[in-house]
Amino acid sequence: MSAEPIDISVIVPTLKEAENLALLVPRIGAALQNRSYEILIVDDASADGTDRICAEMAQKYPLRLHVRPHLDSGLSGAVLEGMRLARGEFLVVMDADLQHPPERLNDLIEPLERGEADFVLGSRHVEGGSIEERWGPLRRLNSRIATFLAKPFAGSTRDPMSGYFALRKSTFEGARRLTPLGYKIGLELMCKAGVTRIREVPIHFTARTHGVSKLTVAQQFKYLEHLSRLYDFCFPRLAPIGKFLIATGLGWFLAFGVYLTLIRRGINPMWSAALSYPAAILVTLVFHARYVRTQRAFLVTRWPWRDFAIISVAEWVACFLAAAWLTARLKEAYPLEIFLIIFGIATLVRYVLRKELMQDIRGLRQELRPLEWSDRP
Repeated sequence: MSAEPIDISVIVPTLKEAENLALLVPRIGAALQNRSYEILIVDDASADGTDRICAEMAQKYPLRLHVRPHLDSGLSGAVLEGMRLARGEFLVVMDADLQHPPERLNDLIEPLERGEADFVLGSRHVEGGSIEERWGPLRRLNSRIATFLAKPFAGSTRDPMSGYFALRKSTFEGARRLTPLGYKIGLELMCKAGVTRIREVPIHFTARTHGVSKLTVAQQFKYLEHLSRLYDFCFPRLAPIGKFLIATGLGWFLAFGVYLTLIRRGINPMWSAALSYPAAILVTLVFHARYVRTQRAFLVTRWPWRDFAIISVAEWVACFLAAAWLTARLKEAYPLEIFLIIFGIATLVRYVLRKELMQDIRGLRQELRPLEWSDRP
């Protein structure tokens, strides 16, 4: 295949989309027939005849098939791999399921060519955009919550979760620390490629023709993990504090229920507070397990579980010391006061030790010193 530069690379990540590709590729070809373009299919080792369909289509269209040997990073990883392999000056990403209209390809590219935008989205939610499929109340609510959570870095963008978007290859190459996770690679690029001018082009989002949707509950949890990373990237100081407060608040809520139960059983409020604190540690353990599992590549500490155990023991010891001090010093106090004082002291110990042992609940540090990188196992 010629190595001459071309104008447009259309990147299509696929997993068992052979039936759809047979319909999609001709529509892309018709939309770009007067342009210099390539279609780059990035496939996750589908066993449905995708390779055969691509071989047939390549006889008529400028199509390349790239089969990924490593599938850990999902659709986002496939898109990034396709972008690195693409030869076009302009990159367009679209799904293979025919929900993104190829007829709008030129509308996505033209604002980039005119220098009016750095990033262009095919949007379902701006004026002129529409969705063919009737979404139930739960899916509409899910979409609104997802969009709301992305607001801090998506700004006024109406459809930041769109998987149909275009940007210059140079913009992609200027992105920093891309960490693909789940399906929302467009949101990742908007944050990390330093785009300031975003344009939304209305599209009609059609119903899937063949195959089944890849949007599962697991993917929705990955989206939350992805948002966590983006918050860390965009707000490196505020994000860990926010996550610390969320984990601590949930732990206090559970522990307060245990605390009231112990008091009702006749246990001294001072010691009830100390005895209920493991409930808060249990909640923190759940967050910590997720943190270690999903962010292993970004950990600075060598021994995250050892450090967690040290911190937890220190917190609990602080609870008993505070309970003993209050027993000796206070003659009378309300149960809520006792709870707040003892848990406040323990939480202060937690915060200080987590900072000292670099155990913040976050995925990406603003920067790692070279020594930290070379020192990691």
